[in-house]
Amino acid sequence: MAADPVDGTDGRPARRRPWAVARHGALRAAGWAVLTTAAATALAWAMFPWFDLADLVMVYLLGVLLVAVRRGRAPSLLAAVLGVASFNFFFVPPYYTFAVADARHAVTFLVMLAVAVAIGGLTEQMRAHTEAARQRERQTAALYALSRDLASTRGADAIAAVAVRHLGELFQSRIGILLADAAGRLGARPSLPDPGLLEGDLACAQKAYDDRRPTGSGTAVDRRRAALFLPLTASRGPVGVLCVAGDPGPPAAEQRRELEMFVNQVALAIERAQLAEEAEDTRVRMETERLRSTLLSSVSHDLRTPLATITGAVGTVLEQGDRLDSGTRRELLESVRDEAERLGRLVQNLLQMTRIESGALQLKKDWHAIEEVIGAALARLEKRLAGRRVHTRVPPNLPLAPMDDVLIEQVVVNLLDNAVKHTPPGSPISILAAASDDAISVEISDRGPGLRDGEEDRIFEKFHRGSSADGAGLGLAICEGIVRAHGGRIWAHTLPEGGAAFIFRLPLGGAPPAVVRDE
Repeated sequence: MAADPVDGTDGRPARRRPWAVARHGALRAAGWAVLTTAAATALAWAMFPWFDLADLVMVYLLGVLLVAVRRGRAPSLLAAVLGVASFNFFFVPPYYTFAVADARHAVTFLVMLAVAVAIGGLTEQMRAHTEAARQRERQTAALYALSRDLASTRGADAIAAVAVRHLGELFQSRIGILLADAAGRLGARPSLPDPGLLEGDLACAQKAYDDRRPTGSGTAVDRRRAALFLPLTASRGPVGVLCVAGDPGPPAAEQRRELEMFVNQVALAIERAQLAEEAEDTRVRMETERLRSTLLSSVSHDLRTPLATITGAVGTVLEQGDRLDSGTRRELLESVRDEAERLGRLVQNLLQMTRIESGALQLKKDWHAIEEVIGAALARLEKRLAGRRVHTRVPPNLPLAPMDDVLIEQVVVNLLDNAVKHTPPGSPISILAAASDDAISVEISDRGPGLRDGEEDRIFEKFHRGSSADGAGLGLAICEGIVRAHGGRIWAHTLPEGGAAFIFRLPLGGAPPAVVRDE
């Protein structure tokens, strides 16, 4: 087999000219018609001693049909003419001449030629309809595959990459997509395949984007370009430009019409992704603004109240210190201390929430007994729990659990403080601890008003407040962050008898170490 010619510039095979390709195809089709006619003549020669001339005509018509099916109308016409000539030359007296001794044979030749031409025409129509149906099926399958992948892809760059891959495989061309930035300037993205643009191609693509019409090869603008540029126009305007370049070159007219149909789908998918990104940015900005407003409102309220109390109490002691009895002075100083502790808890919660949100929360896990953590939390809240009955049920045989005891103590403190804030004074609080094969759980319940409908899912959100407006709404969010950092889970629900229950579970994570007890 001869090697492909080389153009001598970069060593690549030289591309055949269109007229050369067409001539080569025509010669092959003509050769096929000649060979088929020769085969039909050979078969008719073998049948000649035993069959009538009408049967031999059927053999030639069969050859014309085969040529029409395989090669189209023009080769079938050539096969029909060659078949009539061969039939006259070999099988109609006088033999081996083209003379016609009997006029009836001339009618046979004309009918044979007419039937062959009709067979060729009908077969060509059938081939055209079959090819059109196959083309429609191929387009439908390709459009379905592209739409399916575009629908399941997120992000404009990812959608453009999917489109480049599908269209490159479908049209056997080098496909590239240039997306526009906020200023409307086109440029290649690192996440997308290189379209292989030449010098001046980017300016041509920009013109297609600005004018919203195709440019480049085969168009009215820069038709000498080697690449074709189609604007990706959606409902809000162009979002980019699709480039068709490289081997085997820009598509033909019918392929271009098909390509424009796919371009519309790609443009709409990219616009959908851009709208989703814009909606997400808007949502994030709105959420940030809401959190900022909530934080300022909550913190300013929680700061002003204790500061006002401290300022008033200290001012009273300074102005009327000599005239105040010892009991009143002590009461004012205790209120200053309590409000200062309240401020300290607020600052601690803010710092703790910042550490959780930034991922700077570092766990110092060790094996601890949950009853010791609960006891430490009750000791910290001794004054807050004054006047309340706290029922504690902690089985003595609970296993040790891997935890950061300081942080888990903070979880218990926050849950108890939440129960104090949202329940009537003097109402009881219950603490129940239990263990299963793979986790240990703690439940803190109260006899307050309980949770409102739908509040179970929002109660652990930042700055969310329950029925009471007291507090910045960070305590339960901190609990959720600490428990989640331990690999556990926390949730809340309303009790049937009234009140709310908060439960958190911590995984055991293996067998605890053996504890050696002194006799």
